[in-house]
Amino acid sequence: MWRSRGDGPERERLAEMAGEASADAAVAMESQLDVPPAPPDLTAAAFFDVDNTMMMGASIFHFARGLAARKYFTTSDLAGFAWQQIKFRVGGRESHSGVQSSREQALSFVAGKTVAEMNQVGEEIYDELMADKIWSGTRALAEMHLNAGQRVWLVTATPVELAAIISRRLGLTGALGTVAEHVDGVYTGRLVGDLLHGRAKAHAVRALAAREGLNLRRCTAYSDSSNDIPMLSVCGTAVAVNPDAGLREVARARGWEIRDFRTGRKAAKIGVPSVLGAGALAGAVAAGMAYRRR
Repeated sequence: MWRSRGDGPERERLAEMAGEASADAAVAMESQLDVPPAPPDLTAAAFFDVDNTMMMGASIFHFARGLAARKYFTTSDLAGFAWQQIKFRVGGRESHSGVQSSREQALSFVAGKTVAEMNQVGEEIYDELMADKIWSGTRALAEMHLNAGQRVWLVTATPVELAAIISRRLGLTGALGTVAEHVDGVYTGRLVGDLLHGRAKAHAVRALAAREGLNLRRCTAYSDSSNDIPMLSVCGTAVAVNPDAGLREVARARGWEIRDFRTGRKAAKIGVPSVLGAGALAGAVAAGMAYRRR
């Protein structure tokens, strides 16, 4: 039920390319992060979606608000992002077509900017607008894995640079995100593969597992969206966090655990033994990094 229309060999190839590029970027960035030495449980890990799973709402919208305040684009552009955010918060869903349409919209101003500049701005915006949007319950789940000696990665369609900032501020291992090509520190106007969305996330998790020597049957994945069923399915344990209607249905059918922090409801209790034992809007800035306004 999670397959999107228009799938084909070319889309699968781009998704696989995006996954491989994201895994390479995650491994490269991991060595730069201030994280503890190699943990004792080297074959198990956890993978967390960001938007509405780790963070309230869409990270890209919070980033866009900060960029608008710095005059990177107009208030009318922000109004368009706000409408997408309202739909996302109310409906709790994202669609591949919605993420895909972001390619030609608004945030193309980022193309031609330097990676250093976007990293600096991202650090500032995280402190201003994102730090207080983290779900405390989801963060506690991530810390549970860290305390058990497991590594924890974010997996998101958000640009990998922004994802890495969020990961670092949360004290996690690293992040898988959409990779925008850059040469000599300047974004070139091309994505590497596709947005890290849907099947591309699953490819990224598999690719990272191969590079890091992880046993996916001992790994756990967390997400709110039915679009992430491919990623959830590749791990031995899947947990639906703040799930949309589609994911809630699949989670119940497959016996996946469910945790909802939006209302305090607990569709299923999650304890350390059960989780550890089984061992589109977000792509808009990346699209902006890749596609100049025509």
